[in-house]
Amino acid sequence: MGVCTSCGNDYDKAFEVRLGGHSYTFDCFECAAHALAPTCSNCGLRILGHGVEAQGVMFCSGSCARVQGHSELRDRV
Repeated sequence: MGVCTSCGNDYDKAFEVRLGGHSYTFDCFECAAHALAPTCSNCGLRILGHGVEAQGVMFCSGSCARVQGHSELRDRV
């Protein structure tokens, strides 16, 4: 059994994620996403897809990137 890093649930089907030299235990993908997914620098939502990046800053979409002045970024070409 493993104790979830996010919610503290002790679960017999917990899984481990290794990222950046650290190890995390989660009881579900929702807790893993909450703990590890980056957040959009404009709207604050968790980025669960590819997102877009400008100068090391992550955004959930080209629309949010443009709000922050990165007019070169698009969701689709």
